[in-house]
Amino acid sequence: MEEDDLVAFYAAQAKEEMAAEASRRINEIVDVQEEERLRNIKLQDVIGTEYLVPALLARLGPVRAALDGHGGGVNVDLVEQASDGLDFVLDLTGACLSCGAAPGTLQGIKGDLENDVEIWRIRFSSSLLDTFDELGREFILTHGDVEFVS
Repeated sequence: MEEDDLVAFYAAQAKEEMAAEASRRINEIVDVQEEERLRNIKLQDVIGTEYLVPALLARLGPVRAALDGHGGGVNVDLVEQASDGLDFVLDLTGACLSCGAAPGTLQGIKGDLENDVEIWRIRFSSSLLDTFDELGREFILTHGDVEFVS
């Protein structure tokens, strides 16, 4: 096996194991049946209700384990119906605000939620930028692949 193939093999194996561990951790703390119900509920039907954030969280993949495990969460600052689907502006809550891994968390949230057929776009509140130190702010703006709006 060539070196590049070996690296790709181990990377895929690690990603698979991390996803399995994240799933196990999530399933330890949530009601699996309720999560399934929330995952399948139409987001359009829960806008403006207490079910919107839980329905969004239920749609997250491995990043959900990091949010739940570290005392963080998301808040919906704005949701609008666009021609291509729902357009969200989200904010992080709890311990996520001071976490050095927040840039990766934002990317994970954006990627997972934009895979949902009802969601057109995920952006984040620019107030989050104030929670990062200068290096973190520069990193997320340069490499984060996420958009911040006021």
